Amino acid sequence: MRKAAYTLTMFVFALLVAPAMAQSGAQESAAKLRAQLTDLQAQQADLQSRLTQLDEEIKPENIERSLAGIGSTHPEDLREARRRQLETQRKGIQSQLDTLATTRARLEAAIAAADAQSYRETVSPNPGGDISSIPKSKNAVVKKSVRQKHRLKRRRLHKR
Repeated sequence: MRKAAYTLTMFVFALLVAPAMAQSGAQESAAKLRAQLTDLQAQQADLQSRLTQLDEEIKPENIERSLAGIGSTHPEDLREARRRQLETQRKGIQSQLDTLATTRARLEAAIAAADAQSYRETVSPNPGGDISSIPKSKNAVVKKSVRQKHRLKRRRLHKR
């Protein structure tokens, strides 16, 4: 299972990194973040399968079956110790999954920010930082809002 997840991760990483070599810095960072996200998803899948396995092992009949070959004068103590051990493992894996979930949310937000930055870089008419085109678009928005205000005034006056 581990090798298959690693192979899948490396395949996806290769798909993301190969095109990123000819990309801008924001696109490159987005590709790296996506590779990290893929790796994180593989870790989550591994932990989730282990958690499912522990949920199965913690059932009373499975605890008793696992301790069937061990002789003791107090088998209930052995069962309780095994149950506590499995519960501890389960809590540890659950906390790891919670941590990975928060990390995943952060990565997804970072990917969205990198994609937005990449989009801004591709849409920007002058990569040299010339801001002459910015006032034109703002000017159009300002003119539009001024026109709307004048229309509202005319309507109000007309209604009176």
